[in-house]
Amino acid sequence: RPPAVRLGRAMSAGEPHTTEASPSLNSSNSFEAVETDTANKYEPVSPHWFYCKEADSREKWIPFSGPDSEKLEHFYQSSKDCEELIVPTEGGRYDVYLKKRLRCAVYWEEEDSEVRRCTWFYKGEKDNKYIPYSESFSEELEETYMICVTLDEWKKKVESPSREIIILHNPKLMVHYHPVAITDDWGASATEQGRPRTVKRGVENICAEIPSGEPLQIDHLVFVVHGIGPACDIRFRSLIQCVNDFRNVSLSMLQAHFKKAQEQQQIGRVEFLPVNWHSTLHTGVDVDLERITLPSINRLRHFINDTILDVFFYNSSTYCQTIVDTVATEMNRLYLLFLQRNPDFKGGVSIAGHSLGSLILFDLLTNQKCTAEAEDNNKGKISSNGQADFRLHVTSDLLTEQTLGSHRPASSEEGPRSIKGILKELQLSEYYSVFEREHMDTEALALCTEKELKEMGIPLGPRMKILHYLKNKSSNQDSKRERPAAAWEDGDVTREAPANPTNGDVKQEALANPTKSNCQCLDVVTGQVSANYPQLMYKPQIFFAFGSPIGMFLTVRGIKRIDPKYSLPTCKGFFHIFHPFDPVAYRIEPLIAPDVEFEPMLLPHHKGRKRMHLELKEGLTRMSTDIKNNLLGSLRIAWQSFAKVSLPAVEAGATGDAEQESETETSSEKQTDGKPKEPVTPVKEEPTPINVGMLNGGHRIDYVLQEKPIESFNEYLFALQGHLCYWVSEDTALLLLKEIYQTQGISLDQPLL
Repeated sequence: RPPAVRLGRAMSAGEPHTTEASPSLNSSNSFEAVETDTANKYEPVSPHWFYCKEADSREKWIPFSGPDSEKLEHFYQSSKDCEELIVPTEGGRYDVYLKKRLRCAVYWEEEDSEVRRCTWFYKGEKDNKYIPYSESFSEELEETYMICVTLDEWKKKVESPSREIIILHNPKLMVHYHPVAITDDWGASATEQGRPRTVKRGVENICAEIPSGEPLQIDHLVFVVHGIGPACDIRFRSLIQCVNDFRNVSLSMLQAHFKKAQEQQQIGRVEFLPVNWHSTLHTGVDVDLERITLPSINRLRHFINDTILDVFFYNSSTYCQTIVDTVATEMNRLYLLFLQRNPDFKGGVSIAGHSLGSLILFDLLTNQKCTAEAEDNNKGKISSNGQADFRLHVTSDLLTEQTLGSHRPASSEEGPRSIKGILKELQLSEYYSVFEREHMDTEALALCTEKELKEMGIPLGPRMKILHYLKNKSSNQDSKRERPAAAWEDGDVTREAPANPTNGDVKQEALANPTKSNCQCLDVVTGQVSANYPQLMYKPQIFFAFGSPIGMFLTVRGIKRIDPKYSLPTCKGFFHIFHPFDPVAYRIEPLIAPDVEFEPMLLPHHKGRKRMHLELKEGLTRMSTDIKNNLLGSLRIAWQSFAKVSLPAVEAGATGDAEQESETETSSEKQTDGKPKEPVTPVKEEPTPINVGMLNGGHRIDYVLQEKPIESFNEYLFALQGHLCYWVSEDTALLLLKEIYQTQGISLDQPLL
């Protein structure tokens, strides 16, 4: 109806002579028939919604998925009189403000994107991508196009707000000319000269890749923690972009390997949310690093400051506390926000970490409390605004509580110094007025978190000094208590049973006898940086580590063996996935079974079987073995025949019998060698003979990816790529989906060979 209204207005104002009726009454019917036929040729354009992303100082317009675009169009048509309407898109990760035409991220900080209802497009200059016109100018083009189609009169000219000329030659040929200013006595005027650009009407004519959308049902939630540095892949992209790629890969794997479950509506999808800690860590420390960084090789030094130094920061008690607080608090915040936006969610939660991020998660999980009382405490620490409030306990009893999972009252045997004295010792006397204004005493200071100190206006540097002082004070109090002597030899604990058990005795009893401890905390906590590890508000079902250095860090910390009975307090599943050329990855299973040599589990290819070059390599190895065995067997027969001729007849008979026996043995050996795959392969794949402990519930932990054919030519050349390949690895995503849905009793359509 609206185009028809615009049509009548345009025809009466712009082309009045075409609407005059014929004076002949006999031709009136024929004119009406022609008008009906020509009017039927026009069909309103179907709009599609796009959003704009800026990359490399260039704008790129990306289409919403089909379902999201239809949803936006529906609310746009039905809410024209509303003040503002917020529409969730892209699986609920972004909200679109229809009136403001903005797309805003929900779970992380990201610059808002412009949103546009698009109908007309023109081809760009550089990348030949089609760019949508503004909504107002698109309406003007659509009205002109409608007049041209209805009246069958073309070569209409339309001038854009930037004085560019668009000419509609026919329905298939519409061009956009650059403005070329020609100065004359009367001033500058735009002409049609310049390089023409193609104009298209409707999104179906520009060959845009429109996403198919995501299932609405969310079965599982996975938090992903990054490693060192702000960039996560070889293209120096952010964690958000890499997790988006991994999410898209998982959706494609669901369609390929869980098609039956999707058709029966048994499953929906798995949601992956990124957890960023790098920006919080480097907010204040970069200023301090800048003052001491040499000016030479500037780019290399800044790259090291941004990436490699994160490992040293994590091994510093001051910044380790900042990192673990940021990771735990961010995961708890995302969990609460996700539940708020998805109140019907009943699935489980898992966590995944890449590189250093996996070590951070491992240390967090080893320090979780597994008692019901701890869960109640975590629930009680949620404030009214939905934020988790984790206190920094500074007494030694509470530090011991983090390891044992027991609850003991805080001890105050030694009274701390006054606030003024503490600040004077730390050379922070200028902030005494801030603490005095807030009526802070030493007890209140001991309960402060970094967030509360920040709200008081204390900068990052002084905050770190204060928190570090509190931790050192706690360590000094802890060292003054009497503890039984513990001797560490080859990673094991040698205990002496004291007469009166203390906290130290309880801890050592837990280390030596994990079944007697609720949390089964073993020697994996040994050597960890002194920090108060926060508690998570949920129990992760599975912990996935990508290219993890956990094994190396445990060895550096002095741990040579993990007790096979040990399991993470609140997480029963643990999978370590690594590329064979990853220089950062270290195995974990040899720490559990150091006396047994065995290969990691080969991760099946997502299309089944092994890669062709690996099968070829195994085939050549098997062939060479067969040739060697056959050659040795032939030489043995020839030697026995030669010995038979030189011996007497009696001895020859005996030799003949021996020869028959040897031939029988040789033939049996050939039969055995001819089929090495049947008896050998199950032994390698069968996990029962290898005791890998309870860290993954008795199942294998280390899984190695199959390298690509081009990667096998040079291991060193693809080493860096091997460490950053997990975000786009179909095999990795498929293993995650397989293990996650296996907890729900759903398996692959067909098992992978």
